[in-house]
Amino acid sequence: MIDSHAHLDSPRYDEDREALLERAFAAGVRAILSIGIGDGPAEMHRALEISRTSAGRPRTPKIWATAGVHPHEARLADDAAYAKLDSLLQEPEVLACGEIGLDYFYDHSPRDVQKAVFTRQMEIAAARRKPIVIHCRPSNDSTDAWDDTLALLRSEWARTGLGGILHCFGGELRHAHQAMDLGFLISFAGNVTFPKAQAIRDAAVAVPLDRMLIETDAPFLAPLPNRGKRNEPAWVKEVAMKIAEIRNLDPEEVASRTTSNFGTFFRAEIPAPPHAPGR
Repeated sequence: MIDSHAHLDSPRYDEDREALLERAFAAGVRAILSIGIGDGPAEMHRALEISRTSAGRPRTPKIWATAGVHPHEARLADDAAYAKLDSLLQEPEVLACGEIGLDYFYDHSPRDVQKAVFTRQMEIAAARRKPIVIHCRPSNDSTDAWDDTLALLRSEWARTGLGGILHCFGGELRHAHQAMDLGFLISFAGNVTFPKAQAIRDAAVAVPLDRMLIETDAPFLAPLPNRGKRNEPAWVKEVAMKIAEIRNLDPEEVASRTTSNFGTFFRAEIPAPPHAPGR
């Protein structure tokens, strides 16, 4: 399996990060995309540092990184932050720009600022030929953030042909289809297991398996049966199992296909499991 979205730089992992990675490997996680947003632009480099310090360690997953300014901290973006992002996107371990986008649920940054920062980051990512990882959360009982996000993707991003990932998908199926038309993969997280998340499960049934990823969004959104606990990459298997259940598939097929999708999209070599031929 690949956990396509985890915040490994979270301070909540400072006491046991290495043990957490060993648990992930033991659970079958062979790679993790570590999201480089930190607690703001000043810390977006920490995911890359974790990628590098973990390289070559036995019994731990391969770690790649992203870099970006989350919409919550859009008000903190300045020329220094953009220069830092541009520099990080040139590093080979940094596969994508993100997570970036719009969040109208919390509105920690003004919406016009969020849009401007989102657009500027797409410009930087396009120049460095890196795909983007999208965060989109609308206000209550609305599709406002989805409407604005997709409009910006059509006007500012579609022409690049680089595509990206809709992280922790929670929109309507039509939003997933519009994003897939723009070259995006749809990533499902632990909330697909929540009892009241039938709309997300409906989308997980409808999205073609070859356009799907799985993730934890750790340390957030721990799936059942661990809901409410600190999430971790080992629990991405619960996401795979739930999707397998609702699609009437073998969990190993979901794990294998989503892993293959990640490798194909990012042109990344996925580490083989220890029992593979030649190992």
